[in-house]
Amino acid sequence: MLINRRFLIAASATAAFAAPAVAQDKTKPDPKLLNEPSAIGEMVLGSDTAKVTIIEYASSSCPHCRDFFRDVFVQMKKEYIDTGKVRFILREFPHNDAGLAGFMVARCAPKDKYYPIVDALFETQDKWLADPLNGLKDISKQVGMTEEQFNACLKNQDVAKGILAVRERGDELGIEGIPTIYINGERFDGERNFATYKTKLD
Repeated sequence: MLINRRFLIAASATAAFAAPAVAQDKTKPDPKLLNEPSAIGEMVLGSDTAKVTIIEYASSSCPHCRDFFRDVFVQMKKEYIDTGKVRFILREFPHNDAGLAGFMVARCAPKDKYYPIVDALFETQDKWLADPLNGLKDISKQVGMTEEQFNACLKNQDVAKGILAVRERGDELGIEGIPTIYINGERFDGERNFATYKTKLD
């Protein structure tokens, strides 16, 4: 079930969910294109001086992205991000209306609440996707958003367009599936389990 469109920006003019462009080398994309900060602002965890930067393109409503969060990211954050070894950037790549709406709620909240909301989106994905409008409203309340603020958020064209611009950058990079992970500028195509990532990071 998709979220009620009364509360969502009509994205028909933006080619939001168009087929991705083909990159020249999908495993080693143009560094400038990959590393240039998005206009809406990068959402960063970890130390700016970390030797390793991980960029993840994901959708809040994607089950594979949820699995990456549960099976890899939680432990990665504990061992590598929180200890200053890894700088992590999540970039929004919504693949449907619900995914866009979830990220809109995260972007509308205070910056320090962005990752707690994203965590909640993945931790409770099955629950909120069963009733996206009310499910997202419940998540927004957890960080102090009023119902009026929540409704205004889902009508905010600037927020929607900013997220869709991040998605379009992913299309330019040739992303075809999510989550897509880049480690120091190179796409990581190994098994999606923590042990595999740990070997690569170490």
